[in-house]
Amino acid sequence: MSWRIANECAERRFGSAARKQIIMFLADKASDDGSGIWCSKGTIQRHTELSESTVKRTIIDFLREGILIETGRRHCKNGYTVIYRIVLERVAALEPTAEPDIETGVTVNPVQPEPGTGSTVNGVRGSRWTPNHPKTIHKPSTRRREAAAEVEDLESEKIMAAYLHAQQSLFFGQLVQDAPLGEGSCPDTGGSREGA
Repeated sequence: MSWRIANECAERRFGSAARKQIIMFLADKASDDGSGIWCSKGTIQRHTELSESTVKRTIIDFLREGILIETGRRHCKNGYTVIYRIVLERVAALEPTAEPDIETGVTVNPVQPEPGTGSTVNGVRGSRWTPNHPKTIHKPSTRRREAAAEVEDLESEKIMAAYLHAQQSLFFGQLVQDAPLGEGSCPDTGGSREGA
């Protein structure tokens, strides 16, 4: 597999999506010099999901145009597979896919090294960072933070008091239930039974 060949083919126009798909599949199988491509037309057809006739016709067109050349044959179970080479000079001669550079004029300094300072109002500069800048930290004012901290502390104290009360109730309730009922003791009435 050659990234060099694949990139070269990806940056050129081949005339149709089917032709581009087939040459990209072949480029994926090529060595860095474009050689060593040996895969059957059936394999190309299965991987590209194009019809067998489209694959055959496109390979014949590439051979006729000089984009591909046959360099040999390799024996396989069905006879032989043709070995191809992509001719890089022919590929490089094709029209590029990149947009042409259009000069729109000269700019004095298009890249600003620092963010702008915002507008100046009454001689006071604006914020160094815009509100949506990744270094902008949105936090409430100090008074709001202190008030929020007090409310949070109060809420925490209430929750903790309720938790401790629940734990004590469970603990002491268990003790009262487990205590043996002797003569003259009743947990409901504080320890004495009337009418016993």
